[in-house]
Amino acid sequence: MKRLILMRHAKSDWSDLDASDHERTLNPRGIRSATEMGAWLKQNDILPDQILCSDAARTQQTLELLGLPEAPVAFQRNLYLAQAEVMAQAIKKQSGECLLLVAHNPGIAVLAEQMVGQPPKDPEFDSFPTCATLVLDFDIAEWSEMKMGTGMMQHFIVPRSLTE
Repeated sequence: MKRLILMRHAKSDWSDLDASDHERTLNPRGIRSATEMGAWLKQNDILPDQILCSDAARTQQTLELLGLPEAPVAFQRNLYLAQAEVMAQAIKKQSGECLLLVAHNPGIAVLAEQMVGQPPKDPEFDSFPTCATLVLDFDIAEWSEMKMGTGMMQHFIVPRSLTE
């Protein structure tokens, strides 16, 4: 059994008009959301043993603020604004039991929709808002065996639901 955590980066800051899209960091709401999502993951013992992360500043900052126990991290340029197929191929090359992928929309939303066998009835699933997190289990021995539509959803959570 393999576990996949798909997470969109937290809310980014648009106030620095000179910063490139790749360099944008998180705004105060994003900082709070990433910290709260990390606490939720730890409380629920959903801890990755391997991490793939876009090399954009906002994804790296999101990952750092999660405050998760150390695990090998690969910051990959090809995950920056990647399409779902690129992300799926990156996942299939991994070896961990519980893999966290931190990336961007629209690719992460499309990937989530393609991966899950039964989508949640949550109206926010399709838009996959900032810091949205989907936890899927796959009945496979190796990531290379992963097939679209076979992920068994365990959790879908958005930051707003953590403060309600």
